[in-house]
Amino acid sequence: MLRSTPFHPRTSALNQTQNWRRWAGYAVAGLYEMTHEREYWAIRNAAALFDVSPLMKYVVEGPDAVRLLDRVVTRDVRKMTIGQVIYTPWCDAHGKVLDDGTIARLGETTFRLTAAEPNLRWLEMNAVGMEVAITDVSDSLAALSLQGPKARLILNRCAQKPLDDLKYFRLMENVIADVPLTISRTGYTGDLGYELWMPADAALPVWDALITAGADFGLTPAGILALDVARVEAGLILLDADYTPAHHALIESQKSSPFELGLGWAVNLEKPFFNGKQALMAEHARGPAWKLVGLEVDWVGMERLYQQAGLPPQISPFTLRASLPVQVGGVQVGYVSSSTWSPLLKKYIALAHLQRPYFQVGTQVFLEITVEHARRFAPARVVKLPFYEPVWKKH
Repeated sequence: MLRSTPFHPRTSALNQTQNWRRWAGYAVAGLYEMTHEREYWAIRNAAALFDVSPLMKYVVEGPDAVRLLDRVVTRDVRKMTIGQVIYTPWCDAHGKVLDDGTIARLGETTFRLTAAEPNLRWLEMNAVGMEVAITDVSDSLAALSLQGPKARLILNRCAQKPLDDLKYFRLMENVIADVPLTISRTGYTGDLGYELWMPADAALPVWDALITAGADFGLTPAGILALDVARVEAGLILLDADYTPAHHALIESQKSSPFELGLGWAVNLEKPFFNGKQALMAEHARGPAWKLVGLEVDWVGMERLYQQAGLPPQISPFTLRASLPVQVGGVQVGYVSSSTWSPLLKKYIALAHLQRPYFQVGTQVFLEITVEHARRFAPARVVKLPFYEPVWKKH
């Protein structure tokens, strides 16, 4: 049975379509209206409010908290300052990604790890012999994501402390509606955004305060379908869509390393031992065989394929989480894992896994599409990620 989040009394009343999606055992809104267009444009032009409570959340604390986290993730946790947040993948012994998420340093020896999937047993296995406590707070800690260029204005209207000086990937303690909470300047849309972490039993007053404060700024509750479009525009990967966790893979080729997922920047090979280091050092030396990149589809070329069938272009407004072959010279050189029409960029874009040397920026490739039940190939070009990154995201 699917569970409901602490915000369900509000989200269920607003969900006109009763469109729900499964996320980590919870039901979350897919979209609130007949289409997700208004929710998407709220992300880019105003502000959107997402219920992200299903995220797995773990508090790691104790004298060996840094030692444990530094062992399991690819980033250097020792360098984190109190109040800092980092994004990181973590790998198995063979350097293949198990999951990805954020680590927030709440105190000298206290951290909060977020993840897409349950990781408690894995953390405990790595903590054997260490002086550290790991607490699963997934159910007791509710979370909201406030994303969009008006997000800071809304928070400044209802939060006890102003947010003007909170830097990108930093957090602060604050109070909204008499509820003490933590606000981090993070998100999954590639826009200006904040995530709010609060006790589950005090969640509804925070939601109500944000909705009231955002009334003058176009604040709109938004669901997974709008978020999916925004995260592709931002070049952000999704577990079980853009990569398979190593421990779920049925064959070796289904596994991915951080370098293959375009996350080489998040691998610190200079720090002491961590899970997968030897394999990642070897891969770094020889270069990855695959890499996740962005594709921009040539609209004129795609339109021509539909015209040949006597049809106008028929593109879904939703993100397609499906594998689509990519060819060069009639030979498959990779595949697309997420693709979508970008309403803001007016382009059809995709996240693609390509073999070397075809993942170089500027490479011309062909993406398989289906036109009137027939397979066709639309011209596309490899581009640098992200597709969209506004200047106000980090400022």
